[in-house]
Amino acid sequence: MLPLAERMRPKTLDEYIGQKHLVGEGAILRQMIESGNIASFILWGPPGVGKTTLARIIAHQLQRPFYTLSAVTSGVKEVRDVIDKAKRTATINSGLFAPTDGRSPILFIDEIHRFSKSQQDSLLGAVEDGTITLVGATTENPSFEVITPLLSRCQVYVLKSLDKEDLLELMNRALTKDEYIRSLGLQVKDTDALLRYSGGDARKLLNIIELVANSGVKIIDNETITKQLQQNPVAYDKDGEMHYDIISAFIKSIRGSDPQAAIYWLARMIEGGEDPKFIARRLVISASEDIGLANPNAMLLANTCFDVVNKIGWPEGRIPLAETTIYLATCKKDNSAYLAIDEALAKVCETGNLPVPLHLRNAPTSLMKELGYSDGYKYPHDFPGHWVEQQYLPDELVGIEFWHKN
Repeated sequence: MLPLAERMRPKTLDEYIGQKHLVGEGAILRQMIESGNIASFILWGPPGVGKTTLARIIAHQLQRPFYTLSAVTSGVKEVRDVIDKAKRTATINSGLFAPTDGRSPILFIDEIHRFSKSQQDSLLGAVEDGTITLVGATTENPSFEVITPLLSRCQVYVLKSLDKEDLLELMNRALTKDEYIRSLGLQVKDTDALLRYSGGDARKLLNIIELVANSGVKIIDNETITKQLQQNPVAYDKDGEMHYDIISAFIKSIRGSDPQAAIYWLARMIEGGEDPKFIARRLVISASEDIGLANPNAMLLANTCFDVVNKIGWPEGRIPLAETTIYLATCKKDNSAYLAIDEALAKVCETGNLPVPLHLRNAPTSLMKELGYSDGYKYPHDFPGHWVEQQYLPDELVGIEFWHKN
């Protein structure tokens, strides 16, 4: 018997759950499908939100030849073989459609972000001349993982994690529509754990229901789900989009002086298995960029935290990370040094190598002294208060201010 997730895979748009912004009434993908004319596109979203299913529905509804490749197991040879098949299909059916009329065979590539540059390059010509209509699926940000020439030939549509209502609709459909599950007479008492462990992933939800059903349990409730799974429900991809989103939220929470949010995002990274040294490095950056001169001790503490975490690792490393996170979040903030160096760098790029004023130059030789190097320099410690007014900037920049006190 096929897995429940496969048995419940929708075959039409009306059966498809979620992604109303793309396939709901009047939405862009539905309009393209109903018109029978689609262009190449990439579906970007987390696992289990219907990327593969949507591609299959499109091919079925438009009655197109449908080829599928997995970037994990396919190389350039397999890509070229499919393109050759698509060309032969177009030739055989030339009386029905031309390959450039928007009705070309569909090539679905799962996990397209795993394709190398050469593999992606091999698609360009066929996508450009309409030999194939490319539908790619990826869990990673296409702007990072898909080459620019291919990306420019495709629209990108973002799929979202399924919300609570979508997941409950899917659960009810599985309990009432699938013959085997319906025959078991499962009763639902509460769904908090089921929804939490599913994490917006339709496939996970159906797999959990199937696991419970096959265990002989007749009741779906929080206690049953937790006992059956005994696993960490946190989703975190250390090499993917979520990695960058969560560290961004973490740093912005510190910058915004919100220790509650900062410690939450820290916990998300710890539970997700993030490298503790990566977190500690970001704390050092935050201390210098966002706190800066308002509290120079923040840099010392963050640097000490990095050293300690590097020495002790997990799980004890969570404690200095938490201490430093809360400390930085509750510090006064000052980014004047950060702004000053960026402004100065911009001015250097704009003005080039302006000459150092003669009185500031080093004069280690008699020739340099004769040329006026260091002539007229005033030694500040020889003056009251260890300060004396003199020019330190190049002539062209006298009067400019890079650092502005907050």
